[in-house]
Amino acid sequence: MSRRRSTPWIHRWSRPLIGGVALIGALGTAYLTVVKLTGGSAACPTSGCEQVLSSPYATVFGLPLTLFGFLAYAGMGLMAVAPLAINPNQKETQLKVENWTWLLLFAGAVAMVVFSAYLMYLLAFKIQVLCLYCLASALLTVTLLVLTMIGRDWRDIGQLFFTAIVVGMIALIATLGVYAQASGPNTATTGATEIAVTTDSGAAEVALAQHLKQVGAKMYGAWWCPHCQEQKQLFGKTAASQFPYIECDPNGQNPQPDLCQTAGIESYPTWEINGKTYSGTQSLEELANASGYNGPRSFKNSLPAS
Repeated sequence: MSRRRSTPWIHRWSRPLIGGVALIGALGTAYLTVVKLTGGSAACPTSGCEQVLSSPYATVFGLPLTLFGFLAYAGMGLMAVAPLAINPNQKETQLKVENWTWLLLFAGAVAMVVFSAYLMYLLAFKIQVLCLYCLASALLTVTLLVLTMIGRDWRDIGQLFFTAIVVGMIALIATLGVYAQASGPNTATTGATEIAVTTDSGAAEVALAQHLKQVGAKMYGAWWCPHCQEQKQLFGKTAASQFPYIECDPNGQNPQPDLCQTAGIESYPTWEINGKTYSGTQSLEELANASGYNGPRSFKNSLPAS
């Protein structure tokens, strides 16, 4: 008498595992979405995370890219646990839901891996920083794909590969289309039309800007950096055009990326004053103290309360 073959453990636990991985990804992207929307700083041992969140690639259709990542992870998690919520007595319904969700899980995982692969390309060759959150998300998407491939007994492997090719091509075309404007030749024009400074400058702001220029201070930044714009707004329109600013992005106006690389700039903005560096947006009082400014300090603008 032949023995009935037992179900491999990975087939029994694949859906809970997929749900768990998706939950981790959803929590991470939800956190980064809140950070992006509130203008805060992500808890990260490297400055690369902040640069990635501040880059033009971090926004899609006017919304944080991490929001779409959260929706993708949440969708994967819901599809993973959907059949588990069906009454076991409804075997026919449960089987249909299992079959459809397995195919959707596989297609979703393929699309996420393709998108993550392109983001890794941007990270390595465009933004050129180390972002641990990005690397972790890429690893999670690969894990999801592996689990969907080995998590069940796929009887038609040919159909599986055909599905992967079709979904992968669609995902790649969509990804390239979404980022065509950010990575295309018009990026330089975008940099040339960065957000205008709308605040007014007082005599104290102008005097401080002129003093910073006299002592050889430098502010390193990028046209797309929101904190750099915040720094310029503190000076006001007139003073912002006078203090020493160095554009680090090759696609910005009058870029000097070589100077930024030589100075070892890792985050924007970074001030270099009297041989010392100061990262992040600085209040005008802090810049005055660091540079030895002795002029009027009746500054009109201040940093928002944190």
